[in-house]
Amino acid sequence: MLMRTDPFRELDRIAQQTLGTAAGTWSRPAAMPMDAYRHGDEFVVEFDLPGVEPSAIELSVERNVLTVKAERRPTLRDDSVEMQVSERSLGVYSRQLFLGDTLDTEHIQADYQSGVLTLRIPVAERAKPRTISISVENDPGRREVDA
Repeated sequence: MLMRTDPFRELDRIAQQTLGTAAGTWSRPAAMPMDAYRHGDEFVVEFDLPGVEPSAIELSVERNVLTVKAERRPTLRDDSVEMQVSERSLGVYSRQLFLGDTLDTEHIQADYQSGVLTLRIPVAERAKPRTISISVENDPGRREVDA
């Protein structure tokens, strides 16, 4: 039998129930940690979703709002199992990101490996730096200026 002394265990259990991450509290979304950064011409967002099956992840974009929803379901065990410790949170996880107009929401790529969901969102062509040609009166030649 596994024994563990933890004076904060009851406090953690109450916090999990309050925040909606405990087993049996499926209606309230819990937080999902993420990292977001720009890498060249794309914006990368990584979400930690350990233990979540890929089929239990939903991605949607409406206007410029990206919604990530995931559900960690309980592991199926037979009735003879007597649970000793249950600390892994179960339930629904949800996160919304408001994407700027400078991102191309039509070409988002998603990859899920080792419990990490990685989204790659390209920067829109209209947001990339470009060179603008300037014409000068009485000068048939043109010069290039970076904008």
